[in-house]
Amino acid sequence: MRRKSILLTLGLLTSLLTAPFQSAYALGVKSVPAPWVYTYAGKQSQSIQKQPTAPVANLEKKSNFVVDFNTVPVMAKPAIQAAIDTWSENFASKVDVKVSISWARASNYGVLAAASSVSNFVFPEAPDKTLYYASALANSIAGRDLDKNKPEMEITITSTAPWYYGTDGNCPKNLYDLQSVILHEMGHGLGFISGSYYDEFSGAARIDQPTPFDAYVQLPDGRRLADMPSPSVETGRALTTSLSWSGENAIKANNNVKPKLYTPAPYEGGSSVSHLDEATFKDSLLDAVMTPNLDSGEVFHSPGPLLLAMFEDMRTKPPAGVSYSLPQVVQNQKALVGDQSVIVQFSPPVNARAAQISGYQIKNLQSGDSVTVTESPAVIKNLKNGSKYSFSITAINSLGVSAAVNTNSVTPQTSWKASVVDASADAKFLATGTYGGKTVIVYTDSKNGDLKLATQNGSKWSISTVDGNSTTGGKTTHNVSGYLSMCTSTSAMTNYLHIFYTDVDELDLRYAVYNGKKWSYEIVDGDGPKIQDYKEPDRVRTASDVSVSNACAINSAGVQVFYRDESQGIVLGAVKYGSSWRYEIVDGDKDTENRSTGDVGFHMKAITVAKKIHLIYDSVNGFDLEKNVTKGEIRYATRSSGVVEDWVYDTLDTPGNGVSVAGYDVTIFNSVRGVTAGWFTGNGISFPYPNLLRTKFVTATTTTTYTPGNFGIPDSPMAIDEKSVLFGCELRLCSLNKADKVISLVSKNQITDGSKSTWITINKTRYALAGVSGKLTLFKP
Repeated sequence: MRRKSILLTLGLLTSLLTAPFQSAYALGVKSVPAPWVYTYAGKQSQSIQKQPTAPVANLEKKSNFVVDFNTVPVMAKPAIQAAIDTWSENFASKVDVKVSISWARASNYGVLAAASSVSNFVFPEAPDKTLYYASALANSIAGRDLDKNKPEMEITITSTAPWYYGTDGNCPKNLYDLQSVILHEMGHGLGFISGSYYDEFSGAARIDQPTPFDAYVQLPDGRRLADMPSPSVETGRALTTSLSWSGENAIKANNNVKPKLYTPAPYEGGSSVSHLDEATFKDSLLDAVMTPNLDSGEVFHSPGPLLLAMFEDMRTKPPAGVSYSLPQVVQNQKALVGDQSVIVQFSPPVNARAAQISGYQIKNLQSGDSVTVTESPAVIKNLKNGSKYSFSITAINSLGVSAAVNTNSVTPQTSWKASVVDASADAKFLATGTYGGKTVIVYTDSKNGDLKLATQNGSKWSISTVDGNSTTGGKTTHNVSGYLSMCTSTSAMTNYLHIFYTDVDELDLRYAVYNGKKWSYEIVDGDGPKIQDYKEPDRVRTASDVSVSNACAINSAGVQVFYRDESQGIVLGAVKYGSSWRYEIVDGDKDTENRSTGDVGFHMKAITVAKKIHLIYDSVNGFDLEKNVTKGEIRYATRSSGVVEDWVYDTLDTPGNGVSVAGYDVTIFNSVRGVTAGWFTGNGISFPYPNLLRTKFVTATTTTTYTPGNFGIPDSPMAIDEKSVLFGCELRLCSLNKADKVISLVSKNQITDGSKSTWITINKTRYALAGVSGKLTLFKP
């Protein structure tokens, strides 16, 4: 099973300070597997059945649920769909909620159904970035799908239970109302769930990834469940005593009483904590939906005001809990170079949960000035370039202040001069070349979903839209602002500009070619009838996701493009023959012929020198449960033809000698001394981030390693030329001189996470080119 790599974590800057600024500690999204929660069959109901809420005609939908019924029988679908429709009218989200439902025998006796949110996420837009939000709730808050490869919810229904399939609320006393059960399970899948785990043998419990649910669960003494020591017997006792909900909205909906949660002794796996108290709410006409047991004949067809109020609480930042100890010292403190500023980074103290820290004081040890912030990193402004600074940091809570720790000394420096080429496009992906004697830049506009082209005309740039804005002449109005590559060629006195780019909506690889007079468009791959298995030697057009990365090259055999098959984790190739394409597998399919079975091609680049194509790409050989890459290597393939059998393979870097991961991004350049490749490396100390840069002449036996110094975590983008390495440094742009290893701050403003950059020479002047602060920008010293 091949899995996609996502690098993770977070952090925002706060105030007195430059804001907003996102650190490399905020590279993206962190996800962990979500637990399962169960609904158990109760006794046969002897009381009057709960009555469903009367249906409301034409009630506006607040979200769209996309359901995969798998093996669910036809007779069960109406009841399930009725529950889904109810939640679509009550759960607000602009992102589709994908639900996978299974019909199977129960794994535990008495279980009617079980649900999971599949993954829980920490993400930059979260109200509290220390908590793990259920998939659908996280997507709703973020306004985007944080993991398009997985559903937001999984539900398993016990096939052997005595179900009532009607939707009229008239469930007989000897049957269980399926619509009610699905309504309940979807509540869990949407985020009504604790991240706690209880060990029945020791009585200890842990909360390693607290959810927003846990942050609102309160002990009788006022402590939050999310802040309890983990693992500990004390936390185990808390899960089997009295817990209540502390959210303001839910208290108001419960007649100004804190709602009591289900915490029986002994602990009941899959039921304890993640339900409303059975004894308190089982007879409620409105709010019994999230009690752990469903009696036969019992019906509820509305979430109820209390449950909806609890979800409103979870969309806001939970209040701080009770401080029970002084903060210990902050960890991993570091100061980074800025332009008339310094970025101060640190990690919370080891007792951050118990201490309930309210802020951090950062003191300038040269001037004595101090500021208080609520999280790391912080940008200290109004400093003098060329002067040294260091800082002390203390943690603060209601009981006092921690001991101070000091950062390293840093010297702010002036960033390079910037000139904007296109202020309307973020240029996350870009490539440059020379066409018809003029410098050209092809780049993306994420806001409008377009592919654009800038052509140099004297001192000005002529800007046009290549694709994404029309349906005429083979163009599309789909979002085409994904990964791209560009090549040029000349044939029969005609110059050709070749652009390969991705259809973000359909996950296809598209091709646009310009002959000096008109553009031609076509789909190269991704629109086939089915996903072709990597074991099949005779390759055809596939239905795989081919939108992740691509690299084009041209030699005597013609136009060629190489691209990642995200669906199978292999690198594919397509060679243009007349009006058709010949398809191939380049790597990732076998461990013979010096090939690899790694998950290949998350990043790739290609160049042609003389007749030989040089292709560099990464190969991932291990992930942890949070999808962080644990092992990775750099692959290199060459050929002077268009024949798959002619590929010659090599591995340029592999785990070992203090390096666990080689990759994160790749680059390649034809220097006067030979073809040079570049990439990043990381180890256990920096995990899951890179901490070094490496370059290598592809024919050499040794590599050259560079450190980023006091400029922050090095990461994508990366580009090299004769003199320097251009690289991302704490989501800014830096340049490293290969001769003396001196680093310069290129941009003081932010580049887009995962963006690309390159060196470019215009009128004999050398520039760095990147999308910075949402604009396509040139930089020179």
